[in-house]
Amino acid sequence: MPHAQLTLISHPLCPFAQRAAIVLLEKNVPFERIDVDLAAKPDWFLALSPTGKVPLLKVELPGRADAILFESMAICEYLNETRGGISLYSSDALSRAQQRAWVEFGVAALSDAWQFLNAKDLAIADVKKAAFRDKLQRLEGKLDQVPYFSGSAFGMVDAVFAPVFRYFDLLRSVVSDPIFDNLPRVSAWRASLASRPSVISAVGDDYAKRFQQHLAKQRAILSDSMR
Repeated sequence: MPHAQLTLISHPLCPFAQRAAIVLLEKNVPFERIDVDLAAKPDWFLALSPTGKVPLLKVELPGRADAILFESMAICEYLNETRGGISLYSSDALSRAQQRAWVEFGVAALSDAWQFLNAKDLAIADVKKAAFRDKLQRLEGKLDQVPYFSGSAFGMVDAVFAPVFRYFDLLRSVVSDPIFDNLPRVSAWRASLASRPSVISAVGDDYAKRFQQHLAKQRAILSDSMR
């Protein structure tokens, strides 16, 4: 059976689109990528996206109508189930369920990190930074081995957290280092993800510049804290 032709519809800064791109790259799946301007969403995109959000995955199979997948984890699960190679989940049902739970934990961690980065006043930034660090401390207690979340094999939890950690690689060390201070396992995990080829290739070469422009436009207090 021939493989589907895949098109990832995304935005250059979207962490959820990065998840899908990372899984596509980990699975060595050829795909086309189309970025849309979410501030001026084109009509064709709104016609395809039930939520008006990215990512979308357009799936073209011979002899079948094109299908559109939305929601990043639905896309990632589809790719994991339909493409060969090593699964990004454990083969053990209990471990697999635990990994899916930590994927959901990653959504909450991303929310805290995003609100910290985009905060317009110091009080909110401090609250969200503390909430994010609390989640990192919980992860520190969970991580038994590195380089990845479940040990030697890169998995779905890694794909979820890699875009979160990427933000802090862009900040000056005086800002990011205290957040990861005394968290050696999380710090080692973060470093391993930063050097993973799929993680590196999930964003464009201008990602840092685009993110700095975003923070400046938002008038975030961290807009001058980029490296």
